[in-house]
Amino acid sequence: MVDRLSKARRSWNMSRIKGRDTAPERKLRSLLHKAGYRFRIHRTTLPGKPDIVLRKYRTVVFVHGCFWHRHEDCPNAANPKTNAAFWQEKFRNTVERDRRNSAVLADLGWRIVVVWECEIERDAAKVAGRVGQILTGVEHGV
Repeated sequence: MVDRLSKARRSWNMSRIKGRDTAPERKLRSLLHKAGYRFRIHRTTLPGKPDIVLRKYRTVVFVHGCFWHRHEDCPNAANPKTNAAFWQEKFRNTVERDRRNSAVLADLGWRIVVVWECEIERDAAKVAGRVGQILTGVEHGV
């Protein structure tokens, strides 16, 4: 299948895709803040620049886009039909980078929570509740 956009237009479109402060991130942050959790965002001092850092709970939250981070069995993680080799390599590198960053964070004593974009779109309150349960368990030594 041939891309119906010119190479220049496709490049422009792709350059506009946000890597931080996405709608799912903002939604989850809002719900966590309303629940009383205080956090920092995009800490460059931590591997992978976690989307949400709850230092008090020694927990980081990554809000992963299903397409870019390859959420298994998710329809949003479809493979592009054009330039397939390029995309497979890009996706493989992203997933491997995620694994490395999580391993380093775990070695540093951080708990890692991964939340998927589609989960937030489906039921953001449920996701925020799950994160809260994880934090409560951390707080009480569970």
